[in-house]
Amino acid sequence: MPELIRMYIRNVLIGWALAAVFVALLIGFNIAGLGHLVLETRGGWLAAGMLWVANAAVFAGVQFAIAVMRMAEDDGPRGGTRLRLPPGTPIPVRAEATAPRKAAFRRR
Repeated sequence: MPELIRMYIRNVLIGWALAAVFVALLIGFNIAGLGHLVLETRGGWLAAGMLWVANAAVFAGVQFAIAVMRMAEDDGPRGGTRLRLPPGTPIPVRAEATAPRKAAFRRR
């Protein structure tokens, strides 16, 4: 199996586990009455399952995105000299003047 696929599966499983812990904490601390909903109603397990699946998708995506971004190699500073200017230093900007436009509506 390719390394990228293994990394994806590993990070998705980590995201699912984090989502399970998150949902358990939501239910345990009864945030917004979720604990009562899940534990005291007949279809509460369905609400907990939906909450876990929705959060698992988000947590797994974020976990994989973080893993991919950490793979980047840092080649040092790019995109300019990073020269610091003292506050209030004027910077010359070239601007060309154009002919004024005619007003679309005229007052009578």
